Amino acid sequence: MSDPCYRVAVRTLCEFAAKQGDLDLRFTPSPTAQQGIAGHQAVTSRRGPAYRAELALSGQYRQLSVRGRADGYDPELLLLEEIKTYRGDIDRVPDNHRQLHWAQAKVYGHLLCQHFDLPSLTVALVYFDVGSQQEAPPLHQVCSAQSLREFFEALCERFLAWADRELAHRSRRDAGLLALRFPHPAFRTGQRALAEAVFKVARAGRCLLAQAPTGLGKTIATLFPLLKACPAQAIDKVFFLSAKGSGQALALAALATISQAASAPALRVMTLVARDKACEHPDKACHGESCPLAKGFYDRLPAARSAAIDQASAGITLDRETLRSVALAHQVCPYYLGQELVRWCDVVVGDYNHYFDASALLHSLTLANGWRVGLLVDEAHNLIDRARAMYSAELDPAQLQAARASAAPALKKSLDRLHRSWRRLGKVQTEVYQAHAEPPAALAAALKDATAAMAEHLAAHPVDADPDVQRFFFEALQFGRLLESLARHSIFDATLPGLALSRRQPSPTLCVRNVVPAPFLRPRFAAAHAAVLFSATLTPQHFYADTLGLPENLAWIDVESPFKPEQLSVHIVRDLSTRFAHRGQSLLPIAELMAAQVARRPGNYLAFFSSFDYLEQAAAAFSTRHPAVPTWQQSRRMDDAARQAFLARFEPEGCGIGFAVLGGSFAEAVDLAGTRLIGAFIATLGLPQFNPVNEALRQRLDADFGAGYDYTYLFPGIRKVVQAAGRVIRTVSDQGSVHLIDDRFARQEVLCLLPSWWKVERQSIRRLGLELPSTGELQVLAPTQPEG
Repeated sequence: MSDPCYRVAVRTLCEFAAKQGDLDLRFTPSPTAQQGIAGHQAVTSRRGPAYRAELALSGQYRQLSVRGRADGYDPELLLLEEIKTYRGDIDRVPDNHRQLHWAQAKVYGHLLCQHFDLPSLTVALVYFDVGSQQEAPPLHQVCSAQSLREFFEALCERFLAWADRELAHRSRRDAGLLALRFPHPAFRTGQRALAEAVFKVARAGRCLLAQAPTGLGKTIATLFPLLKACPAQAIDKVFFLSAKGSGQALALAALATISQAASAPALRVMTLVARDKACEHPDKACHGESCPLAKGFYDRLPAARSAAIDQASAGITLDRETLRSVALAHQVCPYYLGQELVRWCDVVVGDYNHYFDASALLHSLTLANGWRVGLLVDEAHNLIDRARAMYSAELDPAQLQAARASAAPALKKSLDRLHRSWRRLGKVQTEVYQAHAEPPAALAAALKDATAAMAEHLAAHPVDADPDVQRFFFEALQFGRLLESLARHSIFDATLPGLALSRRQPSPTLCVRNVVPAPFLRPRFAAAHAAVLFSATLTPQHFYADTLGLPENLAWIDVESPFKPEQLSVHIVRDLSTRFAHRGQSLLPIAELMAAQVARRPGNYLAFFSSFDYLEQAAAAFSTRHPAVPTWQQSRRMDDAARQAFLARFEPEGCGIGFAVLGGSFAEAVDLAGTRLIGAFIATLGLPQFNPVNEALRQRLDADFGAGYDYTYLFPGIRKVVQAAGRVIRTVSDQGSVHLIDDRFARQEVLCLLPSWWKVERQSIRRLGLELPSTGELQVLAPTQPEG
């Protein structure tokens, strides 16, 4: 190997070799990351002028290269400080946490003695209470350089066998990746171009926005080149991130295909699972006195970790069931075993939030360990809405009312003050929905005081915390964090219940509503060595670059379609409107259009509408006039079994129409190849609802980018249309049709957003020779509320 050293962060070394005892997640209102940073700065600002903060240190022990940043060093006092922030009672810091803190302090002490050739050093733990802004009585140990060296080497010895294993694995992995060949006999049309673009940005350390048609095989065309680039670019991890489980399943299938190829690399692959899906004892608290899988967790973790990595190294994916099996065999928590294994796997498949959320595990580990990572963001058009949700928060007055009703006397005063400020905002509100330039100062101050009071109280009573108070505390804490960072990227708004305004109106629901997630996501992309965002619908590219915060040197590729225009007949019905005012009159003409197409080419079709109301009326109109044609409908709040039953109706060589909502679970990430689906009817532009919230977004986006209507309504709407149409053609042998039903589809600003390989024809209902209903038959129930 060119580099025989195994590089490990001080924190990782200590957690691996020195952490022991129970997993203990009893409620302790820990400081936020921002509060932790501010706490460190508060401590270091109190020190003398010679004091050095954030001192980079590194050292070597045999094949281990250990590195990190010491919190602070005073050369005049020969004093090294390890600073830890907390909130509440210092006595509640668990003993195994203190032992870990001492281990980190002593490792830094050794590295410091080695760096400055010191014979001895005072090592101190400084605990800083972010609530009181006071330091706890300092804990000191005077250590000789020899004792610190012996402590450091003892930790390293415990890690060396694992490091040797990791070095050998990395060597085998990289050798296999260098020899890897594309696992299919040939690339599809467009796949090679996409793969080459991914490989180039990985080599250059850039970001790529890749638009590639549905059915191209984007998953394997992005995974393969990024993996090939790992050895030369020293990429430690590949994170494949998706908005839906179906995308993660495709990634795992592609990785399985790669692992079966000749000279297959020794890849360790795992999936990250949500806590509520992995928890074995949801009725128990996460500490050793309650949950048997938390008792002695860190004592049993080494054996469980080793067993899991044995399976991963043998080519077994560490999915939910595999992790559960290993964890229960060693009596440890499956969820937290999975979090540990992220450190030792090559490819991690998970949800967007695992990297992009404010407290995302993958991002925090990337920074803490200095990893070089490659990001693959699947169906990236979904990231805008998902990121907006990650950086938005809502406060319901009912939650405050419940907390006030059960709060301890010590909390009553601050919660009552918050209630009064909240009510005051509602009383002066002149509209049901109102966006504010900034939150009222009194409300912001009352929320901050109430949050601090709840934090102090819950820290003092972690075991018997009232659930309503605790629930409101977490909601208020998240809301307060976003309120503190409020800027042009977000809106503070208030919504009153119901439609009536009165002097005695109740308190409004408060929201910090993210509009542009770019400021939050930009550092996430910067932390990655390379990032590839891919989807079939990323037009126009500036919309995604602006809203997602992609770097200025962004690369772009619009991949050639593997499909020929003659495979897909695209028809715009240019003399029919699906606007809200015209929907009643559109139902029976749409029914006749669909019936004529099914008669012309019998088979399975999907029909998409803008809402459940519209869908139900269209399905009823069709079934009334054409009862011989089988139909089935998407219903509200379908569970997994119902969704699978809906899709099962699309049998090969079958015939019928499935009615669905555009933008719902059947409009993307659904693969009905061959004769399972031969056509789609899309009776809407998919525009988001015209309502006060979306209008507030439009105004803000117009002010920032000069294209508020396009960014709020048009681009998201047409994206959903193209995604839905992409369900029809899945393989190079498929043939199908798409009917775009609305006169607005013929407008130039809409046509330019449709895929370039589509050959679009305009149709007229009147010229199709359909037997249209009489005027009397057109008098049908109109939808009850306007939609896009």
